[in-house]
Amino acid sequence: MPQHAGGSLSDALFSADSVRRIDQFVIEQQGVDGFDLMQTAARAAFRRLVVRWPGVEPLLVLCGAGNNGGDGYLIAANAVRHGLAVHCIAVAPTEKLRGDALKAWQKAVADGVEVQELADISEPELVSVFEKVELIVDAMLGTGVSGAPREPFAAVIAHCNRSGRPVLAVDLPSGLNATTGAAEGEVIQAATTVTFIGRKVGLYTGQGAAVCGDVVFEALDVGAGVAESDENPVAILRRWKSVLDWLPKRSANAHKGRFGHVLVVAGDRGFGGAGLLAAEAAARSGAGLVSLATRPEHVTAALARCPSAMVHGVIHGSELPALLDVATVVVCGPGMGQSAWGQQMLQQVVESGKPRVLDADALNLLSSRAPISADNQILTPHPGEAARLLNYVVPEVEADRVAAATKLQSIYGGVVLLKGAGTIIASGLNPVDIAGGSNPGMATGGMGDVLSGITGALYAQMPESPACAAVLGAAVHLEAACRASADKGYMGLIPTDVIDALPQVLREAEPASKRSKGAE
Repeated sequence: MPQHAGGSLSDALFSADSVRRIDQFVIEQQGVDGFDLMQTAARAAFRRLVVRWPGVEPLLVLCGAGNNGGDGYLIAANAVRHGLAVHCIAVAPTEKLRGDALKAWQKAVADGVEVQELADISEPELVSVFEKVELIVDAMLGTGVSGAPREPFAAVIAHCNRSGRPVLAVDLPSGLNATTGAAEGEVIQAATTVTFIGRKVGLYTGQGAAVCGDVVFEALDVGAGVAESDENPVAILRRWKSVLDWLPKRSANAHKGRFGHVLVVAGDRGFGGAGLLAAEAAARSGAGLVSLATRPEHVTAALARCPSAMVHGVIHGSELPALLDVATVVVCGPGMGQSAWGQQMLQQVVESGKPRVLDADALNLLSSRAPISADNQILTPHPGEAARLLNYVVPEVEADRVAAATKLQSIYGGVVLLKGAGTIIASGLNPVDIAGGSNPGMATGGMGDVLSGITGALYAQMPESPACAAVLGAAVHLEAACRASADKGYMGLIPTDVIDALPQVLREAEPASKRSKGAE
């Protein structure tokens, strides 16, 4: 398994600037007419609208001044031609339209679209429009806009979100930074986002994961232009179905010695469950052997819950080297605390030089000392832990999650897995990886412990590929949570539900012919 495997062009995630340059390249170097491209985008978006909301009307189409607004005017024209009732509002004055956006407005008017200028609509009238419509098309602010939306856009965005009506966002939800996934002010809460030419990285992480709804990609038949433009993606989108083939395969004569020995060092007094969750997750993720080094008072409970684990009560750091000697990978930190006991455990793990996954309190302890860089470590911080490691505050991390993960990796080496919606995996290679998807049910204590156990087990099975192990860990963790929440719901989801779903998820990587081969 390579350290980092490339993705297909459709999985490449670009910055907003790169997508604009690709668009320009397609128009200038490949001879594609810009207005024709805009019409193609509008037709694609309208098709998605009809498929998602068949027969819905009236529509409200909100248009800005740039090409995003031009897309909106042409979507309105498509809707009118198909006999749908349409309210079209020019949020930016039409007198500011230029180029292809101006052509789009002119065509929409010629096709029978009645465009109202926002400046001519009173507040009560605007409220009435939002109450009458059944669906909103957001074509206000495109990828060229950064920072918090200014008036009147901020007020219109707030009206959209208060209306309770579903929103189709064109290219991206207005107010979202297409590169970073941050939102500095009001941002559209979309049900579906149709994005064009190149996927924008900000739609898949941070606020983007929360406000884009279902993201639909329309390449507009310019894939060759994307490849020839020499624009490099910022990230590769990794989803469960695209990485399950990375999982280690097992031969018919497999034995436990081939799949690594994971040692979990975790669980100070009062936090024994964290280490147990990590150990059980490792056992359920294919590790050949799992050991747990924890406080002696947790041993009985651990054995009762997970008898397949070899559980050791450890009082002092001097007891750890013998356990470290036989481990393939060490998972260190869940519930470990920051007292003398936790400090001794981390010190022994670091001095051993063993491949390691550092999580939770191991990261908190790292933040208070000089950085320890190692090629064979995977760090799995949530935004708060990442902020401490970088001496940031959390909003600085969330303002550009890719940049934060990349900087952490440059300091600590190895692989950094920055948790959160749209998990970032930075391994020192470009582009980074983003685990596609999110699950609000995972916002509960112990989920990170499960992730560290999964990742440790996968790392033990592919010790030459920590980056792949980290990507797989994030993908498996999310997919198991989604399977579990399909049955349990979000609010009632707990970490053991995710662990219980792991065999079902991992089974998909097994050839059907080998799933049950008994005696003949």
